[in-house]
Amino acid sequence: MTLKQIERLRTKIARIRKELAADKKYWGGYYHDGKGLRYLQPEYFIKLKDYKGGLRYLRWFDRTFPDDSGYPIFLFEWTIILFKTGKLQEIDRKATETFFSNTYLFDKFLDRESIQSDKSEGSNGGKSSLIEYFNYSKTEEELKDFAGWLESFLSSEKFCKIANEFIKIEEQLNIEPVGDKRKKLVKRRYELLDEI
Repeated sequence: MTLKQIERLRTKIARIRKELAADKKYWGGYYHDGKGLRYLQPEYFIKLKDYKGGLRYLRWFDRTFPDDSGYPIFLFEWTIILFKTGKLQEIDRKATETFFSNTYLFDKFLDRESIQSDKSEGSNGGKSSLIEYFNYSKTEEELKDFAGWLESFLSSEKFCKIANEFIKIEEQLNIEPVGDKRKKLVKRRYELLDEI
């Protein structure tokens, strides 16, 4: 990356910070961020290989938007940053959250064929079409170590057990009408994250 490209990315990060600050001021101390600017910065930090800066940003994001579950590519980038900064206590959960938000991303990244199932894809973020906008690959030199970790994590007994149960729950949610059984399935889906 040239110095000019680095400067351009730093300028984008600074511009986003200013726009978010202006957004907060405009809304009287709250963020509205209808443009989704809060999701853009991790990509820039990864391109800059500034993982510590990315981690600082994600800590701020977590404090500022505690109820924001993010979207799949953002969660994937968060997982990369956790890996690159050695936050191994947090990475398993974030990788699982990423998988729960879109089961196709890891397969796309690892260049594997995705297993299609009749699972619920309640939001656009969970659909297979999102991979058209996904630009990360295990072949990138900077991500080869992460790819190795991810392969190992995805084949772990613990993750496989949770992922299989998650897929079964999503398949059931696809056909289960509103009611007590559906509530129990949704509750169990969220409990799975605590088991990783």
